This record gives sequence, C-alpha cells and structure tokens, in this order.
Amino acid sequence: MGHKVCPIGLRLGITQGWRSIWYADKKIFGSLLVEDQKIRKTIKKSYSFAGISLIEIERTRQDAKITLHTARPGLIIGRKGAEVDKLKDEIQKITGREVVIKIK
Repeated sequence: MGHKVCPIGLRLGITQGWRSIWYADKKIFGSLLVEDQKIRKTIKKSYSFAGISLIEIERTRQDAKITLHTARPGLIIGRKGAEVDKLKDEIQKITGREVVIKIK
C-alpha cells in the first residue's frame, strides 16, 4: 500500500523551487507570512482572467520582488504600464516597502 504525499512538498527543491524566498526572525515571521497571503489574494482577485500560473515572492530588508508567470502578460501590463503601476501601488500599501514586479 502506498502513502499519500503532498505533491508540492515532495517536489520542492528537486524539480520545483520555493514560491516564497525570504528569511525572517521568529518575531516577524508570522506577519510576513500573512503579507504573502494578502499579496497572493490581491493579485489573484484582481487578475483572475489573466491566466496567472505562479506567483513568486522574494524579499530583502528594503524591497520585495514579485514575479508573475502568466499566459496573458498584456492584460497585467496594461496600456503604457498603467495596470502594473496600479498593482505596484496596491502591493506597496500592503507591505509598506518598495515593490518590483516582473512578468514572465
């Protein structure tokens, strides 16, 4: 008989990378984890029609880098980058730090 295993947890570090890349002390770990969830929820709610397959969040002390893997990048970028700037401002309100957004 086989054992039931979480497929994402099994493949992490082997064939897939982590979805969040940052380190925090015990005191602020929980708040940063909640911020990650709020960021993902905001992006998925705002751009559910854009075919986003993966959201990667990378943090340093000063900024946060968010990489969106999407099937329809034009919908997220918008005309002259207006939608990306709007999303960037929205996420900066959540995190309180500088945000860099990459779209792949």
